[in-house]
Amino acid sequence: MNLPTYSVVSLGGVTVGLSLLGWTLARWWVTHKKKNLKAALALLPFTLCALYGMLLILSAGGLLGGGADWSLWGTSAIGNAALAYGVGGGTPDVSRTSNLVLTDGGHAVVVIATVVLVAVWTVRRGFRWDLFGAVLCGISLGLSSGVAGIAGWVLSPVVSTLGDAVVGLL
Repeated sequence: MNLPTYSVVSLGGVTVGLSLLGWTLARWWVTHKKKNLKAALALLPFTLCALYGMLLILSAGGLLGGGADWSLWGTSAIGNAALAYGVGGGTPDVSRTSNLVLTDGGHAVVVIATVVLVAVWTVRRGFRWDLFGAVLCGISLGLSSGVAGIAGWVLSPVVSTLGDAVVGLL
């Protein structure tokens, strides 16, 4: 199956990703009066899902990579519309000049992480929209060339090496 890829993120896509991050941090800040380690642990599910979204957008293709590419296209389109029609701004591309692609072991980690995420999503009744927003945040920021995308740049070789070592490719 050959799905089209849109591995380019615009300023609008990064704006949507940072907006989702800002929404989560603002709600966390307001709902947690004590800012201690226990309160910070409440951000762990969002962080893990955002990192998973970054891994999805770094995937080479297939259904998961294609879904991430379509999500990136959607967040970029929504962000571009908000910037152009909402405030009259421009929407240049802000992708890295070279994208890191996961190795086969890294792709195995993505599949394993997908299974874990589906297990978390289905353990309780109802869909976890907060985790879905975190995945979209990661997809939107994973290819960014600025500070927002640095986690995706660091995450790819770490996950690829870990995956290669675990499945025996090293």
